[in-house]
Amino acid sequence: MTVIFYLGIFIFISICILLTLVILVQESKSMGLGASFGGDPGESLFGTSTADVLKKFTAYLAIIFMVSCILLSIWTGTIGKTTSRPAVPVEEIEQ
Repeated sequence: MTVIFYLGIFIFISICILLTLVILVQESKSMGLGASFGGDPGESLFGTSTADVLKKFTAYLAIIFMVSCILLSIWTGTIGKTTSRPAVPVEEIEQ
């Protein structure tokens, strides 16, 4: 069970990194990080609709990020409730 949990966290971190990179590559008012690679604003890898493709991809990644964040928080909460402390015998004190 812990292997699956850590795999979920690894996927979540991968989504975070990918979402960050996609946001940084998008074109902004000052041309964003895409201009630092030497690209002309008129030319793009995906054609003329690059902005639309990146906006849709960012929206999908953001939805996946939010859903996985909620699922991981619920999963972490249930892990804390299901793990029980080992029973410690209590000794009675005679007076």
